[in-house]
Amino acid sequence: MEISPLGRTQLKVSRLGLGTMTFGEQNTTEEAFRLLDLALDHGVTLIDAAELYPIPPRAETTGRTEEIVGAWLKARRNRERIVLATKAAGPGIQHIRKGSIVFDRGSLRSAIEGSLKRLGTETIDLYQLHWPERKTNCFGRLGYEHKDDQAFTPFAEILDALAEHVRAGTIRAVGLSNETPWGLMTFLNIADRLDLPRMASIQNPYSLLNRSFEVGLAEVAIREDCGLLAYSPLGMGTLSGKYLASKPPPRARLSLFPHYQRYSNPQAVTATQAYVALARAHGLSPSAMAIAFAASRPFMTSVLLGATTPEQLEETLSAATLRLDRAVLDGLEAIHTATPNPAP
Repeated sequence: MEISPLGRTQLKVSRLGLGTMTFGEQNTTEEAFRLLDLALDHGVTLIDAAELYPIPPRAETTGRTEEIVGAWLKARRNRERIVLATKAAGPGIQHIRKGSIVFDRGSLRSAIEGSLKRLGTETIDLYQLHWPERKTNCFGRLGYEHKDDQAFTPFAEILDALAEHVRAGTIRAVGLSNETPWGLMTFLNIADRLDLPRMASIQNPYSLLNRSFEVGLAEVAIREDCGLLAYSPLGMGTLSGKYLASKPPPRARLSLFPHYQRYSNPQAVTATQAYVALARAHGLSPSAMAIAFAASRPFMTSVLLGATTPEQLEETLSAATLRLDRAVLDGLEAIHTATPNPAP
């Protein structure tokens, strides 16, 4: 397993990480333990959670993912082998912190203390802001609408609040998620100017169906040493090809939660068909090909794998040693040119 530096910190993470948003919803505790064990056995060191998880978010299950990861860490006694990441939820979720979800000092303290307790740890290695407090383009939203009177916690105040926890040792590094180029650069500039914690990573979507990160954020990630932690590298599993069948698997995410349609529009389906056909023509697993492509990008720090079965995880973990040849890469670019970013 290739290892990557996490920004300008002393931390290093596996090139493939494990996302956990199914733990406590699609996966039982026992199933989650098997997936975590398998990932660790294959050299995965980065485990990513969130106070919001599992997905879809429900008051009855919120925090359960962190509790499961914490129970696994306690049972396996392997905390020192893991780079543990989690996230503070942004505004809009009424059942978290009584709906008062902003990134001011008090709210962040409450969020961090809650995650530490559920994870059963004294330190979170990477603490991320799950999505911006301000209204901006994320989660597939296009057409930015600017409002001058929009209020949000000043970035310097957010960083100063996080600095308290870095000094206290409850978090080691900080990162962003679902952020824009303006947001990332502003955080970085303020951190450098005021000697506050510097964002070490940005966790945004990236896949063959959504390469929008390349447009504005890739250069920032490379020049500022703030690499991407890519989520949804299989487009919620669509790039595996399993939803192209006449009867998709009944326990698959989009079968259980059909309202998640970001990767299921006609253009995305057309592109997916082409990507799956290309992989099979070259004797490759469509899932492994998609993961290997993402992992090969120069702005990538780690690709976060999602799986609900050991078989799925084994298949995607095989991408750790897969190097795509020129014919495959040319084929991927041809499909991308014909149907660019069908699921932004």
